[in-house]
Amino acid sequence: MTSPAPSPASVLDLAPVLPVVVLSDAADAVPLARALVAGGLPAIEVTLRTPAALDCIRVIAEEVPEAVVGAGSVITPEQVSRCVAAGARFLVSPGWTESLLAAMRESGVPFLPGVSTTSEVVALLERGVREMKFFPAGAAGGTAYLKSLAGPLPDARFCPTGGIAQASAPEYLALPNVGCVGGSWMVPADAVAAGDWARIEELARGAAGLRDAGGTCR
Repeated sequence: MTSPAPSPASVLDLAPVLPVVVLSDAADAVPLARALVAGGLPAIEVTLRTPAALDCIRVIAEEVPEAVVGAGSVITPEQVSRCVAAGARFLVSPGWTESLLAAMRESGVPFLPGVSTTSEVVALLERGVREMKFFPAGAAGGTAYLKSLAGPLPDARFCPTGGIAQASAPEYLALPNVGCVGGSWMVPADAVAAGDWARIEELARGAAGLRDAGGTCR
């Protein structure tokens, strides 16, 4: 078996879009991951929203080493340790507490703690964290809010997630403080249910091309 690659230095720089994946059956995990990687999206966030999530992370880590699989919807320190043990190479949370932040720091893998207010961003910067998830992006102010943070908080970089579609993603990617966006439009539930991996690969390829399409190549 091929050994998995080490965790990335930054999740934000792997691809313009981070697929946010919800899987109920571990049998779908490997073909889905292969389709996303083939389409140009190597980083994959498997959310802890189903009982199968940890098994999905495990099989992707074992069988698709070219994928950079991570865990999303991480909300407890216990989940941090279980996800890393399963093979997660990065962690994403919808928000953060001191205990969760400490566990993510100690995990040894990159992490994106969730923020939705200026005070939360300042608090993380104070703690030396500069890369964050902005969630829920659409409901929390969208591109206008992120644009307003760039001046006073230039050291913060974001992966906005929540309410972002292919049509709106380029506007986010054009912002100087956005490294990538999180979305699920390239993994529609009906395509996963049907095992239509070719469709998912095609959608992933379109998402991977958004950096160039939006003129956001850094």
